[in-house]
Parts: sequence; structure tokens; C-alpha cells
Amino acid sequence: MNLSLEHFVIAPVLIPFITGVLLLFLDDRARHVKAFVSVLSTVVLLVISILLLCIVHTNDSANEDRIAVYLLGNWPPPFAINLVLDRLSSMMLVLTAMLALPSLIFSLGRWQKAGVHFHTLFLLLLMGLNGAFLTGDLFNLFVFFEVMLAASYGLVLHGSGLLRVKAGLHYIAINLVASLLFLIGVALIYSVTGTLNMADLAIRIPQINEANRTMLESGAAILSVAFLIKAGMWPLNFWLPTTYAAAPAPSAAIFAIMSKVGIYVLLRLSLLFFGNDPGFSESLGAQILLYGGLATIGFGTVGVLASQTPGRFAGFSVLISSGTLLASIGLVQTEVTAGALFYLASSTLAISALFMLIELVERGQNMAANVLAVTMEAFGYDDEEMESEEIIGVAIPRTIAVLGTCFAACTIVLAGLPPLSGFIAKFVILNALFSPGESEQMHVIPVALWWFLALLIFSGLATLIAMSRSGIRTFWAPPVDTALPRVLLIEIVPIAALLCITLVLTIQAGPVMHFMEATANNLHAPQPYIEGVMKTPPQSLETTE
Repeated sequence: MNLSLEHFVIAPVLIPFITGVLLLFLDDRARHVKAFVSVLSTVVLLVISILLLCIVHTNDSANEDRIAVYLLGNWPPPFAINLVLDRLSSMMLVLTAMLALPSLIFSLGRWQKAGVHFHTLFLLLLMGLNGAFLTGDLFNLFVFFEVMLAASYGLVLHGSGLLRVKAGLHYIAINLVASLLFLIGVALIYSVTGTLNMADLAIRIPQINEANRTMLESGAAILSVAFLIKAGMWPLNFWLPTTYAAAPAPSAAIFAIMSKVGIYVLLRLSLLFFGNDPGFSESLGAQILLYGGLATIGFGTVGVLASQTPGRFAGFSVLISSGTLLASIGLVQTEVTAGALFYLASSTLAISALFMLIELVERGQNMAANVLAVTMEAFGYDDEEMESEEIIGVAIPRTIAVLGTCFAACTIVLAGLPPLSGFIAKFVILNALFSPGESEQMHVIPVALWWFLALLIFSGLATLIAMSRSGIRTFWAPPVDTALPRVLLIEIVPIAALLCITLVLTIQAGPVMHFMEATANNLHAPQPYIEGVMKTPPQSLETTE
């Protein structure tokens, strides 16, 4: 029997699930075995994800839609529980695997020893993420959503500590509310349409009569609130900076993609359900995404400038990234969507690297500048004595030099400075904002465009100021009699690898943008997706001898 593409679609869900369950049978003292199996399965997951992306997108078929559908239980659509692979879902699978492998390797330094079942929780989180990106119906989206959240609860609390437990309990409470809203929204939509298959919903929603339209829109609104909580839109994002700052470094690094689950669902469903409606770009839903995204960028920018700790700074950087993506979705323009997808990949990689880098910087730094100031005051040193004893030409330790270089690279990407991928992503978005195509009607909201432009530029400036301030305090502060941070090779290599990927995005910006444009075109013209799902027949059970 020849394995077809459809049989590989379920692999990103099965691999972490089976591996995570098997690791439960190993004692926690066998950490080396657990680590080897976990890393090996993540490497296989990355290879399969890249293979799936290459299958659905090739240079000679950039304008064609290649959809792979896996029917669990072999029932015909729309009754089947189906997994759907297209360009967007394959991109998110690759991005998740690219974050997972460095985060997992980073955890081998110390965090896997800080609590029990770390590898199982990590792999189940990957299962939930991959399932959410692949599923083709709302109920199983809820199932994978809950698997992802349940695993994340354990990862937030991993390592214990008062601050982590406090933030983790808030995180759990907020997400339980989001799950309740998710169920209510799904129930309302099903009561009107009689289906939860996404492709089938895209066919039935335009046919809903006016008497049931209010119920449908109410369900969609409640469902959207659940995803907006996960995406971190203001004012629903008060939990995110504190939780991400308190989480262990490898957990926070993979959490960088979790906020993008809400972005992914909103982008997918808004264009799939309402994208064919000519008035969607002028409707209340699109405007909420646009203006909510702008408010989130503003809130994140203020938070970045006000942050006194690197962890909270990274948490507010997640909000700036989410706000930019939400505003881009609200504009409902193909070119903006393409730029936003490039920005999604670039910012997520940089933020993930930053969370791990902060762990290394804070490990041995311990507020060196403040310690020095207290010491000078206690012993009566004055500026003249310090100047007379100043040592000129002291070499920067190699550890600090490597960490400082990685910190500078994160700054360049997140601030959107040339020449790295953050600048390219923001340039593409801004260029699309004021160079709409012939079929676009961006003149409807000119004021919002100018606000988007101003906030996008100002958020980059604020990020540059905040990170420069933190970098000066951390790497340029006068030396004190404290040990340098003990950094292992398996901890610095994952950070460098993520930053190298952003460099690859810069060098290969042309082919990457070609892929993003094709993905955006598929999203704004979802008919091939709908037909690909609805016309997929069950596999024949006949066998040949």
C-alpha cells in the first residue's frame, strides 16, 4: 500500500501524543532517556512539517490550491472529523516545530529537572497546537484548544515559586472563562446552522435567514471573544504580561506561538465565513479587530516603555505583535495579510529567543548596576576616586559578548530596524497600506490607516528605547565582584538558532514573501478550500491481493 499525502496530515498530532504518553511510563530519574526520546520526536515533527509545507507549496504551483484532507473514521464530509492541510496550516506547523525544538533543547540545561513530567506536558502542548492548526471543525478545535491549555497550565506552574503559582492561577481562571465562552459560541452557531464543519459553515452561513441571523452573529461574537482573550487584545490582555514573565524560560518561549492560535483562528474563520461578503470590510466585526488591534499596539507600547524587568518587557512585546496582526486582519486587504504573515513568523521567532535570552542574562546579572551603586554609597567612594582607579582596555568576557550580540539581534528584529526580517515585515505592511490594489477599497478608513502607520513606527521606536536602556544596564554597567552567568552550550545554541532563522528570512525574503502572498490569496478566496473539504470522498476499504 502506498502512503499518500493524506496519511501524513495526522502525523503532527499523533507523534507528540504517542511520545508524550509513552514517556509517562518512564521514571523521572531516567531524564536522559526522556530527553533523547522527546528531542528525537520533535526533530521528526520538524522534518514532517517541512515536508508537508513543501508538498502544499511548490514554485510551479504557487497559484494553485493544494488541499489535503484526512477523514478520521472515514466518514464522508461534513459528518467526518477532518484534518485539513493548506498553506496557512502548514506554515503554522513549521513555525511551531521551529520554536519547539530550540525550547526543548534549552530546557535540558536545567528546567527539565525543576519538576515532574516536563517532557510529557511539552509534547501534549505541541499536540494541542498542531491539532488546532489542522482541524477542520469547531468542536475539535475546542478539543485541541483544551489539550493545549491543560498542558500549558502545568508548564506555567513548572518549577513552583510564589510568583509563578500566583500568575498561573490567574492564567487558569481566565482561560476557563474563555473555554466557557468558546462552548457557548459553538452551541449558538450549531443551533442555527446544524453543523460545525468549517467548510460546511462557510456554505450555510450566507443562506441563514434574517430571523436566525441575530443568533448566528451572537454566537460568532461570543466565540470571537474567546479567541481575542487568547490573542491578547486590549482590554482582555491584562493577564498575559504577568503570566509570560513568570513562566519558566522554555515554557515562555513556546508560549510565544500560543497567542498566535487566537490570531490564526480569527484570520481563518473571519475570511472563511464572511470573506465573500462585500460589506465585511466595513462591518462592525472588522472594525473591532482593526481598532482593537490599534489599542493593543498602544497599550503594549506604553507597557514596553514602563517595564522595569526584562520579562515583563517581553510580555508586552507579545501584545505589540498581537495588536499588529489583529489590526492587519481588520483591514481585510490581501497585501496587508501577506505582510502580516511575514511579521507573524519574524516577531514570534524573535520573542521566543528573547524569553530564553532573558533567563540567561538574569541568571548571573542580579542587577549589577544597583549593587555597585549601593556598594559605592556604603563605602564612601566618590566619582574622583573611581575615575582615578578606572581600568582601561578590559576585555569583554566571551559569555557577555555572545549574550550581548544575541540581545542586539533581538532588538533589531523587534524594533523593525534594517536589515533583518522585522524591518522587511513592517515595510511590506506599510507599503500595502498606502498602495492598495485596484479592487481594494482602503479609502474607506483613511484615519485608521494613519493611526496604524503612527503606532507601528512608534512601537518600534519604543522597543528600541526600552531594549537599549535594558542593554546598557545589563551589558555596559561597571563590573562588580559577582560571577558571570553560567551559560551552557545547549542553552545559547537554541537562541542563536532562532535568530539565524530570522536571518534566513531576511536573505530569502523574496521566496518567503512569494509563499506569504500565495497563502493570503488562498485565505481571501476560500472557495478552493471549501470545495477541497466538501468533495473529499471516504477512502475505499477494498484491498487488492
